[in-house]
Amino acid sequence: MPDACVHDTPDTPQAPPCTLLIFGAGGDLTKRLLMPALYNLAGGGLLAEGFSVLGVDHNPLTDEGWRDDLTGTMDSFTKDPSAEFHAERIDPKPWGFIRDRLHVMQGDFADEATYRDLADRLSGNVVFYLAVAARFFGPVVEGLGKAGLLKQTDGAFRRVVIEKPFGSDLDSAKALNKTILAQADEAQFYRIDHFLGKETVQSIMAIRFANGMLEPIWRREYVDHIEITAAETIGVEERGGFYEPTGALRDMVPNHLFQLLCMVAMEPPNSFDAEAVRNEKAKLVQAIRPVTPENAVRGQYSAGQEGGHAVPAYRDEPDVAKDSRTETYAALKLEIENWRWAGVPFYLRTGKRMAGRRTEIAIHFKPPPFALFREAGGADLAPNVMRLRIDPEPGSATRINVKRPGPQMHLAPVETGFRYGDFFDPAPTVGYETLLYDCMMGDPTLFQRADSIEASWAAVDPLLKAWKDAPVASYVAGSPGPEEADALLARDGRAWLPLDEG
Repeated sequence: MPDACVHDTPDTPQAPPCTLLIFGAGGDLTKRLLMPALYNLAGGGLLAEGFSVLGVDHNPLTDEGWRDDLTGTMDSFTKDPSAEFHAERIDPKPWGFIRDRLHVMQGDFADEATYRDLADRLSGNVVFYLAVAARFFGPVVEGLGKAGLLKQTDGAFRRVVIEKPFGSDLDSAKALNKTILAQADEAQFYRIDHFLGKETVQSIMAIRFANGMLEPIWRREYVDHIEITAAETIGVEERGGFYEPTGALRDMVPNHLFQLLCMVAMEPPNSFDAEAVRNEKAKLVQAIRPVTPENAVRGQYSAGQEGGHAVPAYRDEPDVAKDSRTETYAALKLEIENWRWAGVPFYLRTGKRMAGRRTEIAIHFKPPPFALFREAGGADLAPNVMRLRIDPEPGSATRINVKRPGPQMHLAPVETGFRYGDFFDPAPTVGYETLLYDCMMGDPTLFQRADSIEASWAAVDPLLKAWKDAPVASYVAGSPGPEEADALLARDGRAWLPLDEG
């Protein structure tokens, strides 16, 4: 296994010299995700000699202290195979490249003096990364704008990366967009969703548009329904304080699951120009009919078993209310009002403490129009299903029908597909490498625009309002989810794919 992720296309240019300024330097996101991503970019030779990192944190930190702390964190990843980033060893050369360029300063995000100090220290190209709690997004951007730090002069760029959650509903998303766009142009803001940094998510567009046998049947005439799943076996993992006011719907659907939806359902862009791709994504999200309560299910896990071990109910987790109605599971039936997908239901589900860990898109195709094999057991033809697997085993699997060996024409379903690990060298990545590189290069293709963000919240806003004081169904930890979610599909004569299947 490689020590660092090396880009496999030798003509990939280096990112231009710039300063990556991280608000929240001492935070978890910086340690677990940003530093491994920078290490991999350095290992691939994609960072210029003039690259540097300046961290800002409200806690007192020194350059050497921060460097030592981050070095210890990087070393710890070699001992934890379950970590989001796990390498057999940390290569001292690329990590030394990053370590030597780490600088930090103490600053209060709400204090104008912090931004005046930054103005004295910064010049040239700068990417501002907001690795902070969502409540600071607006104030930090306002602080940068008032200090003149977002002005692009002398050919230098100034860009701002904003993490999710971008708002908590439609009104708050609109308000945040209004706040930040008063300080700089839309083109300077990179609203990040780490799901789009996953190679297998990006490859969905390649699978669709680079294979002539697929795109012609990727439409309502041939597709019965599409299933999008993001299931986890873990619980809230000491994050009850964050999860209580958030829930599965806000946490996963308008961002992660809708991004997968865009990849699988958007119209072909006329090029891979960033705005051409983002235009088609925006059109797709805007075509989603707002979801109503009768087309959705919310659930919350009760005590059960995971991996043979007893696990507590959500209400017994730290920092969770004993009478909590927060959903840890959400299932939705979506309808898309456009020419390609009219009449094709999209079923989305996401949850914690479920029967299996799986992130995938399953395209269920319609049966053949002529029952040629009726007398050969054709009445029980297995439907063709193409599964685009993102996690934990990236790849693709397609179920087709073949003749069973023997003298008579009897049919049997088989599965054909591939695993990425069989064709490409695996490398430990966190999904932020491509996103950071693209931001430095000024390529916003994989980042969300204001219109897409607001359209996503608009699609689920009626549900958020209806669920505010609604009861929540229960499902046992380690199960596939609440029975009500099965009923959601059963009323259409359909069923979820098993989480523990293949």
